[in-house]
Amino acid sequence: MTHNADPVVETPAGAVRGVRDDSGEFYRAIPYAAAPIGARRFAPPEPHPGWSGVRDGTRPSPTAPQPARDFGRLDMTPYFGPGWIPGEEYLTVDIRTPAADGGKRPVLVFVHGGGFVTGSTRAALYDGSAFARDGIVLVTVNYRLGIPGFLDLEGAPANRGLLDVLAALGWVRATVAAFGGDPDNVTISGQSAGATLVGALLATPGAGGLFRRAIVQSGSGTGAFTPEQARRVTAAAAAALGTEPTAEAFAAIPDERFVEILPALAGLDLRTSTATDPLAGLSQFSVVRAVQPADALADGPARDVDLLIGTNTEEGHLYLVPQGTLATTTEADVLALATRVHPDPETAVAAHRAALPDATPGELRSAVLGEALFGAGTARMAQAHAQISGGRTHMYSFGYRSTALDGRLGAAHTVELPFVFDIADKPWLHGDTGLLGPDPVPDGLAARVHAAWVSFARTGAPGWAAYDPRRPVTKTLGTVR
Repeated sequence: MTHNADPVVETPAGAVRGVRDDSGEFYRAIPYAAAPIGARRFAPPEPHPGWSGVRDGTRPSPTAPQPARDFGRLDMTPYFGPGWIPGEEYLTVDIRTPAADGGKRPVLVFVHGGGFVTGSTRAALYDGSAFARDGIVLVTVNYRLGIPGFLDLEGAPANRGLLDVLAALGWVRATVAAFGGDPDNVTISGQSAGATLVGALLATPGAGGLFRRAIVQSGSGTGAFTPEQARRVTAAAAAALGTEPTAEAFAAIPDERFVEILPALAGLDLRTSTATDPLAGLSQFSVVRAVQPADALADGPARDVDLLIGTNTEEGHLYLVPQGTLATTTEADVLALATRVHPDPETAVAAHRAALPDATPGELRSAVLGEALFGAGTARMAQAHAQISGGRTHMYSFGYRSTALDGRLGAAHTVELPFVFDIADKPWLHGDTGLLGPDPVPDGLAARVHAAWVSFARTGAPGWAAYDPRRPVTKTLGTVR
């Protein structure tokens, strides 16, 4: 392809060159905010100053500072991407569009997961080709992670990573028409930490008018840290860095140090007199709120927003199977986990045991973990949204069991993503250590799941009945054992 044939789009900040391929046009690493360097890492995102000439949008963006993540035998690189690729301008979006032609197409803005400390738009799983093929403009977002993104600091606004996503949505509102998208038909979607951020946006007063629909995939409406919990993390981070817990003191510290000290924050006990640890010790970062998003939907735009929300049936398996701990878990381990995440651990374990009478201790532990991390907070948000929005809530449960790791991975956290993006046949997701395992996936399942997301982004209806608290319909996607 000659250089001249590459598409160029004029945006308010300047012109961007992309590439054209079989599924449409692709523009990468477009900044939606100024580079977060020095003291700006702890400030609200500022508008990008713009550029002259034509910006190269054919190469991937740098990524937010982040640690490497290891999931034992399971190859999670399609999910986490390449890790930290240093560069100042990483507050960027990638855009996949059928054509930057002024067409008014539905827009899907996707916020990646990774425990608030890892992930980026460069992850192979977020390939938007199928969305573009089906007439949707897909925008994927990088945001500040870890200490710059979410550590609560005196002199800095809270939830800076969330403010980044808000800024990206503002950028989309102002700019997406140039890429063939309809700024009045935007769906904000996210998975895992990204889904928890989407849930927080539903309860954020300043988010009104930026999106019409929302998708919460394996997130939690009750995943926020209380201010007291956040202060514990801040104190531990300041101690590990040997500095004061203020934005001014942290501004002088390089990003490398913030990544280096993350292991020192692992294992913090975040239980307080009023709250359990909503992330079960798996991450020391989350959104920080005095009231959980699911209990504060009336404060934000939620009542006017269509919501698609759900979880996988064996979410907890991702944190136990690759590490080999599903098989070695004891009853004591189950109770120890329940004690971390439940005010009444014995009753919680008994309820799970009654629901799963044949479960091994490992399966019980996975169930307790999945419910604490995602299930309970998803149910609470679905209920709360259905009560205020009037027929705009749709719920799903994803149950296809991956055959990875000797057939044991199951319907774990992240397994639905290849189906949503309609890339479940990619060879790099298969084999014993690939996310989907050695077996081919069922015919048509990816097409059906993807079509539901496309339909929801277009019209707010994924293809099944709305969730009503009196008649709670949950659509089953994939086989549930």
